[in-house]
Amino acid sequence: MSAPVTTSVTRHVDPSQSSEMLAWVQAGTSLAERFDGFLGSGWVRPSEDSSEWHMLYRFASSEALAVWEASPQRAWWLEAAQGRIEATRVERRTGIEGWFDEPAAVEALSAAPSAPPRWKQMVVIFLVFFPLSLASNYVVSQTIADLALPLRVLISVLVMTPLMTYLFLPWITRKMSWWLHR
Repeated sequence: MSAPVTTSVTRHVDPSQSSEMLAWVQAGTSLAERFDGFLGSGWVRPSEDSSEWHMLYRFASSEALAVWEASPQRAWWLEAAQGRIEATRVERRTGIEGWFDEPAAVEALSAAPSAPPRWKQMVVIFLVFFPLSLASNYVVSQTIADLALPLRVLISVLVMTPLMTYLFLPWITRKMSWWLHR
């Protein structure tokens, strides 16, 4: 099972159709909420008269997202806006920026928890980074100590980065969510 995935879609809509757009977005959220792994959604506009809408939705895994994206419900929903709404950019995020997503919504469709304070984020990252860094330095000193320092650091970082990104930080974030979001 993969990490949670946040999808950001930039869409352009005639500002005179804001009411229709809002109804369309709410319908999409209502449909997506019925799918396993749906974690929330929202939207942001730079200003009230802007034609640009930034829509966000989040699923627990890329597999759950794929089920939603391949669904007939989503196809019907997208078809309903055909010719009136133009999607110009789609971006998916699963890395560190997805763990502590700041609620960027001016108007949100479904309540999302506030991002924890930066000092709490720092503490949680430290709880994983320090022991992993300590273990990595020990292993490097016992196995490849004869290599040049830049090469040892490169190897260590190449091993630690995926471990932090895909294994340890998602794990500690789940374990500490009671404290992060208190």
